[in-house]
Amino acid sequence: MTKLVEVSDAGHVRTIRLNRPEKKNALSLQLAWAVIAAVDEAAKDDEVWVVALTGSGDAFCAGLDLAGSEPHSPYPPMTAQLDDIGWVGQFLLAIRKRCDKPVVGGINGVAVGAGLGLAMATDVRLIAHSARLMAGYTRIGGSPDAGLTITLPQAMGYERAMRFMMENRTLTGEEAVEWGLAGEAVADADFAARLAEYCAKLCEWSPITLRLLKRGMVKSYESHDMEQQLRYEVANIGRAFRSEDGQEARRAFLEKRKPVFTGR
Repeated sequence: MTKLVEVSDAGHVRTIRLNRPEKKNALSLQLAWAVIAAVDEAAKDDEVWVVALTGSGDAFCAGLDLAGSEPHSPYPPMTAQLDDIGWVGQFLLAIRKRCDKPVVGGINGVAVGAGLGLAMATDVRLIAHSARLMAGYTRIGGSPDAGLTITLPQAMGYERAMRFMMENRTLTGEEAVEWGLAGEAVADADFAARLAEYCAKLCEWSPITLRLLKRGMVKSYESHDMEQQLRYEVANIGRAFRSEDGQEARRAFLEKRKPVFTGR
């Protein structure tokens, strides 16, 4: 049986690839939980410094598979019964909260509904020119989930997020960059190579620096106390400077050479 999620490593980059191309990577319960499990595993592996999340075939993720799927939960029965977040909320928790490593969204094709939520949960996004992003909830009489009420206003501001969803807009690659949903649009033929190149480039920085940077950014959206956030920043920079990588970064800067990081 084909694996629903393909996981591969290149150096310190782990690529997690949704693998239901015949369904445009639409989310069955099994696929959704498999993505979450793969992100959680990457978060625990110190050899993984950067995570790339992308789709197979010509789609990133077409959203929930409306044809349905077999019941599935990784939780024991009582925990599953009491779970009031489900896989659709775990995308954001896994990617932003539990994984403090940069997660790069490789939006190689269509991302709709919960698939868009999965894309927007990533920290930064590269998008193919031909990709199409759409929330789609108004079309089916639904309401946003998968963290989109959090991530869309963060990315594009309140009014644009409201317009994007209320008007059921579809944005292609370059339009998505203009609206703030992605940082870079890439020609389809060059997309896989550019995604790999970008992730590898991030690995030239200390993984400790990247993890503390992400922790601080995520925390800033959860903190409503300015002094508390500033103390959190000071604590993090202290950890960064005390690390061996931090010391190596400063030595290399002074010696005008490329640093060699070990993740310690």
